[in-house]
Amino acid sequence: MKLLNIERDTLLKPLQSVSGIVERRHTLPILSNVLLETTDNELKLLATDLEIQVATRAALSKKANTQAITVSARKLQDILRSLPDAANVSLETQESKLVLRAGKSRFNLQTLPAEDFPKLAEGSGESISISVAQQELKRMLQLVQYAMAQQDIRYYLNGLLMLVDGDKLTLVATDGHRLAYISTALEGKHSRVEAILPRKAVLELVKLLTESDKTVELQIQQNQVRSHFGDVDLLSKVVDGKFPDFTRVIPANPPSRFLISRSDLQQALQRASILSNEKFRGVRWVLTKDLLRIVCTNAEQEEAEEELEVDYDGEALDIGFNVTYLLDVLNNLSADQVECALGDANSSMLITVPGDKDFKYVVMPMRI
Repeated sequence: MKLLNIERDTLLKPLQSVSGIVERRHTLPILSNVLLETTDNELKLLATDLEIQVATRAALSKKANTQAITVSARKLQDILRSLPDAANVSLETQESKLVLRAGKSRFNLQTLPAEDFPKLAEGSGESISISVAQQELKRMLQLVQYAMAQQDIRYYLNGLLMLVDGDKLTLVATDGHRLAYISTALEGKHSRVEAILPRKAVLELVKLLTESDKTVELQIQQNQVRSHFGDVDLLSKVVDGKFPDFTRVIPANPPSRFLISRSDLQQALQRASILSNEKFRGVRWVLTKDLLRIVCTNAEQEEAEEELEVDYDGEALDIGFNVTYLLDVLNNLSADQVECALGDANSSMLITVPGDKDFKYVVMPMRI
């Protein structure tokens, strides 16, 4: 039975939007598939890994039969990618197969019944809805997502805190060694609500959001967060757990501070880190009047040293950090300068951007 005739790109673009969450190997074979549904002049695509669900739609130029099938997301995507850009693709179902034709190419793909495809249940309880420009949410996510933990037994750290309170949206990520914080103003006043978005949902959002002023509608509930933007609808379960009190982690008013060129500091750290210990990635900051010395050593007794002139008049300080944590923040910021604020050798350092009270990055010291 004929499913549809469609241009390659009209099918490939929405398929790429949903297939990012599909796992290659799964205990449930149907989770490797994408659900294709045709109704009149619309094609709907849906993929899920039981934690996250992404749906999108594409307008069809010709009316199609109402049908639903599931087929391997990766194989369909790989076939479409390999076809010429302007190719016309016809899809039809034959028993338990999907037949794809384009020019003189023909592919028979195994299908599984659409009625067996699992869909995430609608969330329960009270929900808060907010709107943010896509480029703003993308920027915020990129400024904090690198601080999320990876496969930590404290599972609530393997994600990102999304907090709405009054007229402010705040995103916070921490792995226990460093913390990234960003906030933005919202229109209107909202009740306080917080949710921990899982790592995979965060990375998928960063990938799918565009650099446009068009809005993304966020609906936050007790057990799930829905993000709706353009033709994409991303639904994610939330991580069950209590996020640490980040306000206690951010130093209130460290006594010693200095401004420094972001790119100069970034390049000095990149050079010095070549000779850092591969396992511990430690770097020493030796601060004296108007001078920052950056020192890295390794197990082979090799040493790298960089000197940067800074306007510093505080206590002399010798403090160690993980160089990767410092480079992560510098690589993701675009500001010309950053401000580093420190206490003593056992206190965390606060990195901020001059004139921007909405971004904060805290990194704990390490013994070297």
